[in-house]
Amino acid sequence: MGITGSIIVYVMIWWIIFFSVLPIGIQSNKEVFKEKIGGMDPGAPKNPKIAKKFLITTLITSIIFIVIYYLVENDFLNLREFLQ
Repeated sequence: MGITGSIIVYVMIWWIIFFSVLPIGIQSNKEVFKEKIGGMDPGAPKNPKIAKKFLITTLITSIIFIVIYYLVENDFLNLREFLQ
């Protein structure tokens, strides 16, 4: 697997894991507003903890990518043989 393919696989896995981790631990803003405040969605989370989720996503993605890279480099996962 070349460097370009590795980067593409890593980014794809990262985004899939990120969207899977994103809804975990979300608490909605339970305040009831008497007036409508511009730019404030009442269903928006109070503290989404994005930095923590970025870190968790990167750690999970790195582990999954290392396993996939190991399988591809040692020909345990060789799609070219299956396609011929």
